[in-house]
Amino acid sequence: MIHVAYFTDPLSPWSWAAEPLLRRLDVEFSDQVQITYVMAGMARQTDPAQLLAETLDAAAQSGMPADARVWLEGAPRTSHTACLAVKAASEQGLDGPFLRRLRVGVMTARERIDHPDAFLTAARDVAGLDVARLDVDMRSNAMVELFGSDVERARAVSGEEHPALPFFTVGDGDPVGVDALRDAVLAAGAVAAALPSVEALVAGSAGPLAAAEVAEACGVPAVRARIELWRLAAEFRVRPREVGGGELWEPA
Repeated sequence: MIHVAYFTDPLSPWSWAAEPLLRRLDVEFSDQVQITYVMAGMARQTDPAQLLAETLDAAAQSGMPADARVWLEGAPRTSHTACLAVKAASEQGLDGPFLRRLRVGVMTARERIDHPDAFLTAARDVAGLDVARLDVDMRSNAMVELFGSDVERARAVSGEEHPALPFFTVGDGDPVGVDALRDAVLAAGAVAAALPSVEALVAGSAGPLAAAEVAEACGVPAVRARIELWRLAAEFRVRPREVGGGELWEPA
């Protein structure tokens, strides 16, 4: 098993932009790679103007749908409470799916994910997550200690007080960006599996996918992925969910 540490934050626009490449990693190496989610604590107090600009840039570069209006009114005031909630979900081994649900909420539905009610609402959409246990865990001092340890780890590995997110380590290797992650995993000995068809990917996903994720995970151009998705939609085999900035795709 190849161990990958993923240094991120639920509110990080560039981590949302990295989702297509992470989806490709999951498809090719799912049985060979184990990801540990390290909450780096991006913002004790958010800067909405800066995050608005970053969200627009990240969406334009990645093709991921994003509704940047989340930063214009009712913006999350901090990312630290969301980090604590993700650490609480890690106690049930579901920090990855819960982190994804939080990201979808803030980036495409303008959800204000900075308070317990928002986290519990999101948790109800994550299969297998015990919401009552999450409610207890995310209020405990143990989660504060785990989060604090994550922040210190991110600073130590990056060598920066406020590291740029996301970044990764593979095994005991040096930090790498998302564009170098796949090569680092291959260098660690992973063997790539065959890529799925567009329909098989959407059907096998635990949640909705953006067209940019489908394109990357299936190894096809973005235009071809969108054409195939709409063809499948016309045959009632997949369906689009309209979100801010585009669509998310799921089985019909």
